[in-house]
Amino acid sequence: MAQSTSPVHIQHSPALWAEHPDLAAGAVFAGRITPDADVEQRVAAYYARAQERLDAGPATGFPEIQAWRRTFAKMGLKPTQYRCASEALLRRFAKEGALPSIHPVIDLCNAISLAYAVPVGVFDVAAVAGGLEVRHATGAEEYLTFGGEIERPEPGEVIFADEAGRAHARRWTNRQSGRSAVRPGTAAVLVVTEALHETAQADVAELTKTLAEELGAVWSGPLDSALLSASMPRFECGRGDLNPHGVSTNRT
Repeated sequence: MAQSTSPVHIQHSPALWAEHPDLAAGAVFAGRITPDADVEQRVAAYYARAQERLDAGPATGFPEIQAWRRTFAKMGLKPTQYRCASEALLRRFAKEGALPSIHPVIDLCNAISLAYAVPVGVFDVAAVAGGLEVRHATGAEEYLTFGGEIERPEPGEVIFADEAGRAHARRWTNRQSGRSAVRPGTAAVLVVTEALHETAQADVAELTKTLAEELGAVWSGPLDSALLSASMPRFECGRGDLNPHGVSTNRT
């Protein structure tokens, strides 16, 4: 799949920032992604960090997970029925000691998410129209499941929506769409991480830096990153304005 030259962006709506003033968010754009990279040792190192923390107590006691559970409850979702992505990964990892291998970029980002207990979403930018806004659904958006079915998020549900009105994630950090899932032909990804716990600002800053460093070290392609806030809510990486060497400014 050829890499698009049009820009991609991620932002949160003003309404979402107003409702969740403690939100911390970061994003990383990485290009020249390939499916044959060796990330085994890097993944193992983050697995070890996650296991060390789980040895001290279950994930349900982690402040990162508790904050998302409280947020889901406020949104009218049962926290034991709908879990943030990092809690779901931690539950599976605690039972099986590893996660299924999907694609090197997914395997690495999932392992980092485990270590930090913070949700990390990875989107194939070629499948995103214009960019993503984390906002409340109108009820008109379409969500493609991994099974190929079309769902319509409930009005008011927090989703990742692109400019074509397609939802790329439902219930905020609960479930991504099959539409922008990473595949063998994925050339560039937009990685998004969000947290709401007491030390989220510092933790997300460190996590975003870690993601950028790891993706840059493995693939050595175009790379850009930023932290998002209510005063600077939009991250736009110009896929078409990268310099001839394929390097853009890192803004974290």
